[in-house]
Amino acid sequence: MMIVRLKHLASANGELIRAYLSMVGGSAGRLVISLVYFIAIANTLSISEFGLFATASACGIMLSRLLAFGFVSPLYRIATVKTRLLGVYTAGFLGGVVLSAPVIALAAWLTHALIFTDQMALATFAKIIVAEVLCWRIMEIAVIVSYGTNRFGSGSVLVVVATALKTIAAVLFAWLADGSLATWGWYYLAANGLAALIAILFFYPRVRLRWKPALYTRRWVDAVSVAGAEMLFYIQSELDKVLVLSLGGPETAGIYAIIMRLVDLTALPVRAFLTVLTQKLMRTSAMLNSLRNRLLLEGVVAAVSTAGLLGMAGFLWLFPNALGTNVAVAAPLLILVVLVPAFRNLIEYHSELLYATGRTVVRMLILASLGAMKALLLAYVLGLTTDVVIWVELLNLAFLVLYLQSALMTYRALRSISKRPI
Repeated sequence: MMIVRLKHLASANGELIRAYLSMVGGSAGRLVISLVYFIAIANTLSISEFGLFATASACGIMLSRLLAFGFVSPLYRIATVKTRLLGVYTAGFLGGVVLSAPVIALAAWLTHALIFTDQMALATFAKIIVAEVLCWRIMEIAVIVSYGTNRFGSGSVLVVVATALKTIAAVLFAWLADGSLATWGWYYLAANGLAALIAILFFYPRVRLRWKPALYTRRWVDAVSVAGAEMLFYIQSELDKVLVLSLGGPETAGIYAIIMRLVDLTALPVRAFLTVLTQKLMRTSAMLNSLRNRLLLEGVVAAVSTAGLLGMAGFLWLFPNALGTNVAVAAPLLILVVLVPAFRNLIEYHSELLYATGRTVVRMLILASLGAMKALLLAYVLGLTTDVVIWVELLNLAFLVLYLQSALMTYRALRSISKRPI
């Protein structure tokens, strides 16, 4: 009976399964390339400078969600359901990029002044921010539009190409450069800039730009709420690096960044699944009416996340120096965060459920509450003890609390599901 059900499920969702396998293929390639990139950077920069770079990059990721004030959301929706309007909404997105640039520049300057003044030169910080906010984000948007137009293979190839460019830059940096963070900033900016250029020239759909302000104003609330939600999501996702740097210093931030980077590498298959699921829910959210489906989806996300972490931890237990000497310092701590990947990915899954079902304002409010709670929990954990082993273990409990909060608030918001018009 179970085999028959699985066959029926596979037959009914053949297109989605093929899309997922295509994306996983890209994720597998990206995983290998990302691993080489991580090894090169984590073992060329000192642990302290790696912590500073990871924290600055996290700030850039957060600020990148302000680009075009969230107009990427209407762009993605149009790419998914009304492709003929893609040129109109691409023009709107470009207009949003210009308008948001001064706001992002001011926010970046304030971020440096508050967090990095005595630890990183403003010029180095600016290189990393431009690379993340403008270059990498533009590449991501080309991928998002590709996925929206069902060109999953093309989007996956672009991700692999962009990641490969960063890896080549990291390897060249390790071989040729002086190993300083200031020099790495130039390599990082060049690699991300080239990725953005390739994305625009070879992967973004050929469209005729048309300026239609009347259409953009209709999407304004959705765009701004999504931008706010995305910003808040990445604040609650990346805030830990900023807090660890502020409370524990660059060395502790470097060890923490290595651990969380290894956790991120195990999450790539889950993120491919979430992308496909979001598109399915944007067309019909009826599958969430079943409690069994909800539990099944959560179970799959948790199981795959935990299996990935255990696999990585087991590999590093057998070959502790396989990823380099700096990584070997943090590798024994990886098994201590065994539950963190599952809880992190489930929180991201909840966020995608809210986005796919059109609950963008509620999503923003939930993410704001999660960000505040995460700040409180991490400040408490880091203030409780300076023993790395103890506070790393306590991260499991902190993320459990965040998961429970996310689940309760998300499923309450989804209690009455009705498909909202695109």
